[in-house]
Amino acid sequence: MLYKVRVWDAPTRWFHWLLTLGVVALVVTARLGGSAMEWHFRLGYAVLALLMFRLAWGLVGGHWSRFRSFLYHPRQVLRYLQGHTETPHRVGHNPVGALSVFALLGVLVLQTITGLFSDDEISATGPLTPFVSSDWVATATFYHKDIGQYILMALVALHVTAIVAYWLKKRENLVTPMITGDKTLDFAAPASSDRAADRVKAIVVLGVCAGLIYGALQWLA
Repeated sequence: MLYKVRVWDAPTRWFHWLLTLGVVALVVTARLGGSAMEWHFRLGYAVLALLMFRLAWGLVGGHWSRFRSFLYHPRQVLRYLQGHTETPHRVGHNPVGALSVFALLGVLVLQTITGLFSDDEISATGPLTPFVSSDWVATATFYHKDIGQYILMALVALHVTAIVAYWLKKRENLVTPMITGDKTLDFAAPASSDRAADRVKAIVVLGVCAGLIYGALQWLA
């Protein structure tokens, strides 16, 4: 018997694809430089709002979007790498996928925050540079331009490679569920709540996150 299970709620799917577009646009505007840096900063603020939303949604979102559903003990990660797959691994994020998610979120948060303190000494200056020392600005700028972006690109490349590998080796499609929200399983599993009320809640959470960033920028202006 097959079960169609709602794994990824709509807010999680929206976050995933908006973040993907945002990161691509950030890379493009950074490469273009010049007047495109104005958009680079705007996109950076938008991505920061999305990241704040995901951190909050990891606490109040659908079952499989909550961090507690994919917080694994190191022993569980090791067993998974040794080929021991447990039932929950086939529903939400498996142990390796969970590590990928946390790594991407952590690097993205660090990349956006260092951007707020960066100064290219030409035309782009982060809004928080006046509040820290020149040494701090230099360190943040160095990380943001010369280290962080390449770590992020490497993680994205690994993420895409893993998706392709799962399809080629296990015939497991990881992309379609992030579009439709559903997985077809041969066992019963709890579904993520994905009602209209959940989507309204997500909009409110995102609105609060965006409002906090906008308010902070207005205060700094």
